[in-house]
Amino acid sequence: MLPSSSSSHASSGHLHTQKWRGRIGLSLVAMLSVLAGMTDAIGFMASGDFVSFMSGNTTRMAVAISVGDLTLTVRLVILVTAFILGNALGVIVSRLGGRRALPLLLSIAALLCTAATWPFESQLPALLAAIIAMGMLNAAVEEVNGLPVGLTYVTGALSRFGRGLGRWLLGERRNGWRVQLIPWAGMFVGAVLGAVLEHHLGLKALYASGALAAALGLLSLKIPRRWQLGYMPR
Repeated sequence: MLPSSSSSHASSGHLHTQKWRGRIGLSLVAMLSVLAGMTDAIGFMASGDFVSFMSGNTTRMAVAISVGDLTLTVRLVILVTAFILGNALGVIVSRLGGRRALPLLLSIAALLCTAATWPFESQLPALLAAIIAMGMLNAAVEEVNGLPVGLTYVTGALSRFGRGLGRWLLGERRNGWRVQLIPWAGMFVGAVLGAVLEHHLGLKALYASGALAAALGLLSLKIPRRWQLGYMPR
């Protein structure tokens, strides 16, 4: 009886740990999505360009090409390229930082605060700093308990939620599809907050984004190391 009892106790403990790892991970996803939505709204209202929504910038680029607007086309190519490089840089910083969230989020905070302090009339350098920061943000959490999550874009989350809803309506009872609304809700709330801040502060509202990134970095110190390793890209 002892081996069976020990095995049952270990299994129960593992499920409890997995449950809390999932809750903490999804809470972190929600807060990081708020950061992404806030930053995207600030950047969009200040410049007319998306900071994290590259699907929108890609569509705008295609339209610019179709009407022969070379200036806008080049600008959007630069923005999309900056986002790609930001994602790559995020993985590099994550690896160099031992796959800990703190160095990554402090680097993001520094970029956002740099963008907020940009003193010149041309906003493009500040916008590029914010876009690189949002690209880097995607390296903070890549999955939670095996469920893929996106932080700076929610089309995939809504798509996964919709497909899960379809399976549920057909009688299938799979887990995980409902949580896809968490990053969407976080980004929505963050965008509302960012829009309000930009209305009053302009591009300097990115200070709030930088402060939130730093605060989340410090908060990540409370997350067990092995859990962070499970959240971040391998």
